[in-house]
This record gives sequence, structure tokens and C-alpha cells, in this order.
Amino acid sequence: MFAFFNVLALFLFINLLYSQTTNCQNRAGNAVADWTIVYKAPGQATGKIIEATAAAGNWQDGAALIANDQGHSFATALQHVVRENQNVKFLAYNNAPPGVPSIKTKSNSKGVIILSTTTDSAAWIVHTVPGFPAAKTGYNWPLAENARGHLLICLTILESQINAIAASLLLVQPLIHYNDIPKTETAAMPYFNKLAEGKIPTLPPFTSRQTIQSSKYGEHELIFHSSFRTVFSKLFHAIAPLRVYVENYHDFLEIYKKVIVKALKKTIKVWSRRDSKLKGDCRVSQRHIRLIKSPAVVVDHNTNLEADITNWAVSDPGNIFCHIDKPYFKNQTREPAMAICIDNINIFTRFDAIAAQLE
Repeated sequence: MFAFFNVLALFLFINLLYSQTTNCQNRAGNAVADWTIVYKAPGQATGKIIEATAAAGNWQDGAALIANDQGHSFATALQHVVRENQNVKFLAYNNAPPGVPSIKTKSNSKGVIILSTTTDSAAWIVHTVPGFPAAKTGYNWPLAENARGHLLICLTILESQINAIAASLLLVQPLIHYNDIPKTETAAMPYFNKLAEGKIPTLPPFTSRQTIQSSKYGEHELIFHSSFRTVFSKLFHAIAPLRVYVENYHDFLEIYKKVIVKALKKTIKVWSRRDSKLKGDCRVSQRHIRLIKSPAVVVDHNTNLEADITNWAVSDPGNIFCHIDKPYFKNQTREPAMAICIDNINIFTRFDAIAAQLE
């Protein structure tokens, strides 16, 4: 499951020569990790990686070129997305799906939900890469994206948590380009089934509260609260320091200030492309938006907002890191947006170091 201090080392063998992987993977792609994050700076072909299994969580160089189809974390985590395995199924969403040019969508979310049909084993991957990954056609990292900065985040989860993730995704209306998860696996997942069928929630108003029970790991609490002004979701609140905040396009809210800052009750330092309309905001004591200066450095890899398309924030004080799927633009107030916020000192420390210089 997705927990920050326990490592689940589990290999599932179909036969002596072929292994089934539906969990996040360590740097080398040869062992399960609870979570893994790759930050590929502009112009880099490998990127930096942090993982739950690494001592002190320091950034390391990637084990192989990110375009390689083996020998590194995400090549292994995605091996049964890009190749066939009868016991591994997945749903993939991307506002710029593989091989389909010029699709207009208000969502900017990109990711994959992967599960095993034979064990309680699953992963949620969120990322920033257009056209990636393509289903069942081989590992296809788009080489043109080496020029840009990207984030890839993998979270090992329980299958029982997929419905909570789907409930949040349902509000941001991602473009689903592949789904082969059978309904026999999702019979008890009403939000997932609505997501897979492309149903749009009727909002606003919408209010519901659901507690998800896992027999081994306790309760996960999913909360939606909506009025004509506010929509947000908290995910896994009871047992894991992971929260998902959603701003629905009906709300006309700015997700950084009106959703994230409000929910965390902390100042956030933001790395994101920005327009001339939204600025840093210091008007409310201890609930500011501070903009990180560009260029910045990921250990020894340089990054800049002209080429880096990632959007992330760290809290001040810590220990929270957030990945946001929309840039700090005024026009995102009229579009759905999602923020995935993780309370973990190792992740926070690595990103907070990048945020050393503020405007």
C-alpha cells in the first residue's frame, strides 16, 4: 500500500522467467517501492529520482536513460501498460493522448491506474508527459520531451483505494484514452465506473462523505464538500499523509490560493509558469503565495520556467509537497484542476531545497 515508512518487498511470479509488476519500483526497477518521484530537468535525458527505499531520501541520478525500456523505475512500473499481461489491467488518461493530435479538453491531468486481477496490488502514476505512455505498443518515451522539465510520481496503493482516487478524478474530467479493467474488478467501485464511462458529475451543489475500509490498514477517509464556491477532496486522510484537492470548473476558484492555501492553512512556495495577472500574495499572515525564482537547480541539473512544465509547491512551514496539474494562470479559475499533496519530510526537504530562492 501507499505508506511512507513501510516497504513492501513483494515479487509476483507468473513463471520462473516472467514477473508481474503492479507496484512502484525503486531506482533500478528491480524492487518494489511505496513511492517514487522522478524530476527530469529540461535538457536532461536521465533525471533525478527519490524513492521510499533510499536512505534519507536524497536525489539520485536515474539508473538509466528515461527513454530506455528497462533498467529504471518507471520502465518497470509501466511494463504491463506498454506490453500485454493477462493479469494486469489499467486505465490511462492524458489530455494529449498518444497518437491523437489537437484534442481540446479543460482537464490537464495525466496518469495511469494499474491493478492486478490476481492479487490486491495496484499503483497510481501521475505525470506531466504528453503522449505517454501508449498502451500495449512498447515503451515509448517521447524524445522531444527531453527538452522540457517533467515530473513522474508513482504511489503504491491498495485496490480498495482506487474508488477514492476515481472520485477525485471524476471532478476534473480527465480524457481517458485506454481502459481494460474488467467490471468484475470494479463492481464495488461506483466512482471508478462513472469515470470509466465518461460520466460528468452534476455540480454544484454536491456534498457526500464516504469512509473506505481496508481490513489490513484501517480506514481511509474521502471527503467531498461542495457549495457554489468550493469543491475539494481529501484522500487517505486517516492513515497516509496524502491528500487530493480538486477545484471543479463550476467554482471559478484559483486552486493555489483558494483551495490549497485554504486547505493547508499555510504559506506555499510555488514553482510554476505564471502569467502577468497572478502574483505572489502576502496579504494574509502565514497564508501567503511565494513564487520560486527561475532558474533553479535540482542538485546539479538546471531548470527554468521557460522549459520546465511542472507545477508544484511546498508548504512553509513544512512538510508538505504538492503536485498541481494546472499552471499559476488566471484562466485556470474557469477550468477543473487537481492538486496531490503529500506530507512527507524526505519529499518536502528535496523540493524545498529547489525552492531556496524566492521572488
